[in-house]
This record gives sequence, structure tokens and C-alpha cells, in this order.
Amino acid sequence: MRIFITKKNILTAASVLLMLALWKVLAVVFNSPFIIPHPETTFLAVIRILTEPGFLAAAGNTILRGVAGFLLSGILGVIIGMVAGISPGFNTFITPMLVTVRSVPVISLILLALIWFNPGTVPVFIAFLTMFPFICTNVSDGIRNVDQGLVEMARFYRVDNRRILTGVYIPAVMPFIISGASSAMGIGWRAIIIGEVLSQPVYGIGTRMQTAQTFLNVEAVIAWTLIAVLISFAFEKLIRWGEVNIIQWKAGS
Repeated sequence: MRIFITKKNILTAASVLLMLALWKVLAVVFNSPFIIPHPETTFLAVIRILTEPGFLAAAGNTILRGVAGFLLSGILGVIIGMVAGISPGFNTFITPMLVTVRSVPVISLILLALIWFNPGTVPVFIAFLTMFPFICTNVSDGIRNVDQGLVEMARFYRVDNRRILTGVYIPAVMPFIISGASSAMGIGWRAIIIGEVLSQPVYGIGTRMQTAQTFLNVEAVIAWTLIAVLISFAFEKLIRWGEVNIIQWKAGS
């Protein structure tokens, strides 16, 4: 019991309770389910949505789009980021592209994607464009922070390049990859939902939110939002779990 009752957990619980209390006060003040529904009725709506036949199809397709965008941006981000970190010339060449993609409003990218792709592909494309710059930049920064003394020593002892990559560069850059992945997932997840709201694929959390908004069902909109937050939180915890295991692997190796 002592393990779970910590100062961090108490502060987290207090923050959640404060938000719920503010939500309840606003619901009482406005006294209209079309503006702010009560927390208890919204939580009942979440349970009702979770038991609906179409829930798994909607949530599952959104998760698959998120995973597809994350993997695509992760693979390309790591590869291009490592090349940019090793080669100053390539880093100078690709930096304006990354800055441009990171600076373009998400809504502009979605509107263009609606012209270029089918509705189900739009969220994946948006997820890739929003997550790729973060991962690529973090990996590039990580490579440049590698202790060059270790690299020179490895070359002095004629260690082959593949061993230098796996034994020096990858362990040093792994924290940067995790940090970039965490930031990218947080931003990319919101972009996926926005993409679904506008592209309206057959199945998706964003599609269900847009449908609820059309019928002024504020309760359902907030309920789907809470579900999206929980899924995002689960992915965040999964990334952190991977970070802890990687640190333990490095310590034991």
C-alpha cells in the first residue's frame, strides 16, 4: 500500500479531482446538456459507447492509423535523423524541409490531403507529417551529442562501422528517440483525430465525434474525447515502459 500512496500519486489525484470539481461547477452553472453535461452522465455515456457494437471498429481503425503513421515516421525519422546527425551537409540540406513541415498549419495539410488521398489514408498521412519532424530532429540532435572520443577510440582499435553504430551511436541516441517518440505521439494523436473529423472515414473516433456534434450531442463528443485521451495515455505509458526496459538492458549489457 505504501508503494502506491506517494506524493506524486496524491498530487495527481488532487489535480484530477480539481478538474472534475470545476467541470461539475460549470455544468451546474450552465444547467444545460447542450453546453456542458454533468460528469456523471458523461461517464455513463463513455460506458455506453464502450458497449456499443461499432466501438471496436471505430477505435480500432483510429488506433491502426495512429500505429501506421507512427511506425512510418519512426522508421524514416530514425534513418534520416542518423544520416543528418553524422553528415553536417545533409543536416543543413534537410533542416529547411523539417522546419517547413513543422510550421505548416495542420489544417492546411489536411485540406490538401483531402484532395490527394481517400478518407481513410488522410489521417495516416497527417500523422506521418506531424510526427516525422520531431523524431528526425531528436535523432539528429542525439547523434551530434555522441561522445566523439568514444568514436575515435573505436576507430583507433579498428572496430568495424557496424559495431560502432550498434555499440556507440544507438545506445547514446536511444533517449533522444524515446523523447522524440513521446512528443510525436502526443501531437500526432491529436492530428489523427482532426484528420478523421474532416475526412470522415467510415470508421474512426473522429468520425463518431463529428456525427455526435452534428446532432448537438455534447455528451457523446466529450465521451469520445475522454476515450481518445485514454488511448493516448495508454500509448504514452507503453513508450515509457519501453524506455525503462531499454535503460535496464543498457545497464545489464
